[in-house]
Amino acid sequence: MRKVSLAVIALCLIGTFVGCGDSASEEVFPQKFSDIDSDEFFDETESAEQADEIQSGAEEDNRLSEDQNESKQIQSESDQIQSEQNEENGLEQKEMSILMKINDEAVTVVWEENESVVALTEILLEQPLSIQMSMYGGFEQVGPFGTSLPRNDKQTTTQAGDIVLYSGNQIVVFYGSNSWAYTRLGKITDKSEMELEELLGNGDVTITLELGT
Repeated sequence: MRKVSLAVIALCLIGTFVGCGDSASEEVFPQKFSDIDSDEFFDETESAEQADEIQSGAEEDNRLSEDQNESKQIQSESDQIQSEQNEENGLEQKEMSILMKINDEAVTVVWEENESVVALTEILLEQPLSIQMSMYGGFEQVGPFGTSLPRNDKQTTTQAGDIVLYSGNQIVVFYGSNSWAYTRLGKITDKSEMELEELLGNGDVTITLELGT
């Protein structure tokens, strides 16, 4: 009887040990780094890199915008300085706005862009000029400015309508042709050769020069 009891106790102990072993085998250990979802890890890395790229792009855009604004400001200041200088000299666009009348008839003139015309403009800033002209040679009217202008004489064959500086102090308006050393001042563009001959070839005339408004 005692042997039977010991056998039963032994079986119980064996069963207990077996149950504990099964329970231990089922224990879940923490995941290792290698068990973490690799896709999730790389998604987070890529998102961080994209955020850095966006931030870097925004900073670059800001730098470009600042550079453009600075360039515009410099250009604006330069334009303002140039405008002030033109106003001080009183020559802003005035080179091309000299008005000419032959007797009382206005004519359209395209003026040259040279030192002689600039100097003439400066004179006209003070007051208009009224010049008594004289016919000469059957092809021109000539009259004194009353002062000398800068000159750059070149051998020239003139045509009807040409306006030139002669000897630095005389204005010549042609209704015919001549060849001589002159400095060009401008050209009458709204009259034909016949109209110019009628206007200038029938006696002395008075030419008036003034600045347009």
